[in-house]
Amino acid sequence: MPLQSHPEHPILLVDDEPNALDSFAIALEFLGINNVLKCQDETTVMNILEEKDIDLMLLDMVMPRRSGDSLLEEITLRYPDIPVIMVTANDDIQTAVRCMRKGAFDYLTKPVGTDHLTSSVKRAMDYRLLKRKNELLLHHLFTESLKSPEAFSSIITQDRKMLNLFMYGEAIARGNEPILITGETGVGKELFAKAIHTASGRQGEFVALNVAGVDDHAFSDTLFGHKKGAFTGATDTRKGLIEKAAGGTIFLDEIGDLAEGSQVKLLRVLQDREYFPLGSDQARPVRARIIVATNRELKQLCEAGSFRRDLYYRIRTHHIHIPPLKERLEDIPLLLDHHVEQAAHQFGKAKPTYPPELLQLLMTYNFPGNVRELRSMVFDAVGKHSSRVMSMNSFRDHINEDKPSPAVAFRPKTRIFECLEKLPTLKEAYSALIEEAMLRARSNQRLASTMLGITPSALNKRLRSED
Repeated sequence: MPLQSHPEHPILLVDDEPNALDSFAIALEFLGINNVLKCQDETTVMNILEEKDIDLMLLDMVMPRRSGDSLLEEITLRYPDIPVIMVTANDDIQTAVRCMRKGAFDYLTKPVGTDHLTSSVKRAMDYRLLKRKNELLLHHLFTESLKSPEAFSSIITQDRKMLNLFMYGEAIARGNEPILITGETGVGKELFAKAIHTASGRQGEFVALNVAGVDDHAFSDTLFGHKKGAFTGATDTRKGLIEKAAGGTIFLDEIGDLAEGSQVKLLRVLQDREYFPLGSDQARPVRARIIVATNRELKQLCEAGSFRRDLYYRIRTHHIHIPPLKERLEDIPLLLDHHVEQAAHQFGKAKPTYPPELLQLLMTYNFPGNVRELRSMVFDAVGKHSSRVMSMNSFRDHINEDKPSPAVAFRPKTRIFECLEKLPTLKEAYSALIEEAMLRARSNQRLASTMLGITPSALNKRLRSED
């Protein structure tokens, strides 16, 4: 079975020496690149570019019928988005400068070392990918509309950053390359993956698997399935989730916690676009789009040696980072209203109203659990409520529970007065603290008293004493 082409569009290798073409192709295999197009006749290069979408080029400088120098000028004029890496036996700084001025992406001298070649090609591919992403974003930003807004209707937002992500998600939805979704816990990574699946128009299922804590055997069995008798207890043949998701999308959550052995297996699936059920020697094609997600910093895991770099570069062909709720506070009113309505429906109650100071309270909270945490707070409050106006007590209790105690919050590591030459008096410090709380609470005394950890009557008494 043929391997999936990587990258999607070929890398064009142009050199009149067949041995040089073969050595370049072998070196590129170290990057997992198998989609290369070899050209020994430089006079056919422009015809190839007219007929095919090329990701990048390696172009020899000295050839019998037309120089690479001359070709470079025409290529950069007609196809400015294609990165061209010039290759020559002439280690001449003036030639290198001339090529770079004419638009070459990089300049390598023969014999080309594998490290230099793969490093240059990888940078060129990253550049090409970035340009394509920007083109997709610009196209959707200028159209200012989604073709299938219903696909993203389950994500409640009015934040511009999120709307831009919707447009990017829609733009890449119909592709086959992997998508990496990152963001803090509770921001809605799986919800976003489902939205992309819906926007893709795929007829197959959306299948999700949380891989955190899944050992290597369980990962293989769950994802690939097994044949009868493959191991002790395998009394029947079982299909894996990849087969269940055929024609659709498979979503692997918490990918940063994937075991090392499983990382190797996933990399092979992405590279070869095929897999083997346990106990079988017959490869099966992968016919599902793979989307992965994590709340961890994969680059740091790569540096620590706990996550494979080659897998990281494979899964981040497209990267969507969902901002935390604390960076899109304008979404809180929408989310609050949405979840109150949902909770009331679930509990069989009339939708309650809530005091206006509730929004002000929520706006001052950091939401470490993001949208998921807000939803839990609302469902708890609606479940408890019995009057017409929903109480703020459960929200206050939750927020105060999550706050560090004063003893923890103001340990010596935060010496807030160290920049002052003269310490304020206790009265001055009280006044400054109360003023700051009232500013943050927008003059709402009940909310300010919650921030200060005192009763509203105690705050009111202090404010009157300062008048």
